[in-house]
Amino acid sequence: MTATALRVPVAAPTTRRRLGLLTLVTALAPVTWGTTYVVTTEWLPPERPLLAATVRALPAGLLLVAVGRRLPRGAWWWKAAVLGVLNMGAFFALLFVAAYRLPGGVAAVLGAAQPLVVAVLAVPLLGERLRRRTLLLGLLGVAGVALIVVTGPVALDPVGVLAGLAGTACMGSGVVLTKRWGRPVPVLAFTGWQLAAGGLFLLPLALVAEGLPPALTAGQVGGLLYLATVNTALAYVLWLRGVGALPTARVSFLGLLSPVVAATAGWVLLGEVLTPLQLAGTALALATVVLAQRSPTVTPTPRRG
Repeated sequence: MTATALRVPVAAPTTRRRLGLLTLVTALAPVTWGTTYVVTTEWLPPERPLLAATVRALPAGLLLVAVGRRLPRGAWWWKAAVLGVLNMGAFFALLFVAAYRLPGGVAAVLGAAQPLVVAVLAVPLLGERLRRRTLLLGLLGVAGVALIVVTGPVALDPVGVLAGLAGTACMGSGVVLTKRWGRPVPVLAFTGWQLAAGGLFLLPLALVAEGLPPALTAGQVGGLLYLATVNTALAYVLWLRGVGALPTARVSFLGLLSPVVAATAGWVLLGEVLTPLQLAGTALALATVVLAQRSPTVTPTPRRG
């Protein structure tokens, strides 16, 4: 069944309320991810992006697989591996490369291109039309975060920028493939499959590129625990439930909340200076998220779990 077949008007107030509540709960995931950059710069071992990515994914994945008590079957072995690499493995690695090489508020804003990536990929993979309204809102979102990045007082590391953009492309692809393939099991097991696959993909890379982990301080252990639990296990359960049930455009624009939270956290917690243009960019990004939620909606797709 294509996404076009699911595009029906939402008329009942109870359905609208349910859709709004699901949107708010799903939004907690990118809000939580926006804190990743402060945690990375302040409470993680320096110059260890693959270690951070592996610890973020693998323990959480194994825990959720144990709790969910379901293993993939048939084609879902390779599908879970693909989704795990796109949504977690490659994405986490690229994310932490960007976070280590860019200021906290800048690293997250590169995710603003995700709605555009999702909108383009949804045409061949989901059978959706490329709506001008979606493209316009996507460009406004990019413009908003570009104001935060370009007008900042610091120089941008090109490797960090490329890593951030590549990570955005990975996660955008993962969102579309998740919509295309659906969810065959309850959300806890489904999230665990992907996190475990992403962690197993990262583990040998981390050992070869960075060697064994260094001795960790109490603060670094706390930072890694936060990333593995609240920032990853909980956040991805909420996110993947929303990806499976919400309209594609609506859920992809929620990702813009992550750069807004990251920039705000950098300003409040790290004393990073936000210029008037950067504040305007933050307001524009938030307005884009709100407008995207007011676009034509569909009835949420029922999922198990």
